[in-house]
Amino acid sequence: MNNAIESMIPIFGILAVFGLPAIIIFWFIYTKHRERMRLIEKGLTPDEIKNYFRDADKKPRNPYSALKWGILLVFLGLGIFAANLLEQIYDFSDGATFGLVVLFAGAGFLLYYIIVRSKISPEPKQSINIPNN
Repeated sequence: MNNAIESMIPIFGILAVFGLPAIIIFWFIYTKHRERMRLIEKGLTPDEIKNYFRDADKKPRNPYSALKWGILLVFLGLGIFAANLLEQIYDFSDGATFGLVVLFAGAGFLLYYIIVRSKISPEPKQSINIPNN
C-alpha cells in the first residue's frame, strides 16, 4: 500500500507544476472572453470596445509607491530585528514576535500615510484683502 502512495507523488507533482498554471491561464482567458461578450451584448461597437480596454490598461500611477514599499520594508526589517532581539533576551513566544513584526508593519504604513497626506493636502488659500472705497 505504501508503494502505491509513493508512486502517486510524481503524478501529483506534475499536475501541480503544469496543471495549476494551465487552469489559471484558461480562467484568465475565459473571463476576458466573457467580459467582451457582455460588452458586445450591450451593443458596443468594436471601436468602443477597443477604446474601453485601452483606457482600462492605463491606470493612474502612484508617485509615492517606492516610498511606501521602502518604508514598509524598513519597518518590517526593524520589526524582525526587534522580535529576534527580544526573543533572545526575554524568551518571547512565537506569537509575540509575529505580533511585533505586524505592529512594526502597521507603524510603517501609518508613517507612509502621514507623509503622503502632508504632501497631497492642498495648501491653505491665502485671503486677498480688497480695500473698500
